[in-house]
Amino acid sequence: MTVESLRRSPLADHPLAAGDGVRLTEIPFRTAVNVQGAASFPTPPPGGVTAWGDRSVLWLGPSEWLIVGGDPVDLPGGVDVSANRTTIELAGPHARDVLEKGCTLDLHPRTFTSGRCAQTTVARTQVILWQTSDAPVYHLLVRGSFAQYLADWLVDAAREYL
Repeated sequence: MTVESLRRSPLADHPLAAGDGVRLTEIPFRTAVNVQGAASFPTPPPGGVTAWGDRSVLWLGPSEWLIVGGDPVDLPGGVDVSANRTTIELAGPHARDVLEKGCTLDLHPRTFTSGRCAQTTVARTQVILWQTSDAPVYHLLVRGSFAQYLADWLVDAAREYL
């Protein structure tokens, strides 16, 4: 038995929901490297996301980025945090409505659009919120220990749109 066969996502047994108005899915086991300090890669503007090959670079703060996807990279100031979070994808025409029930950010398309990210809370849970498309599609990067709670909250908040 290999280590890979023992690995389980935090939401492996969670009944995530899908309907005409909202779809919730998990994207487990994404590569993620947190980098602090000088950047030797393309950097996005504050609150933005930049493509870097098959990776995405998310701005987390001055001189701090999260590189998501692709093969792990070895960068000065970089720490592999892949096992730290899972990703919940929230998509559909009512995805923003669901998020607005538990997030204090202004998510209106005039201020938060595709290619934007922010560290915030959703339902009192710390997440990195990333809008990946104007459809809208959001990725919520959440610590594994909070994933079950947040997934339960999202399913409940989405109930009227399913």
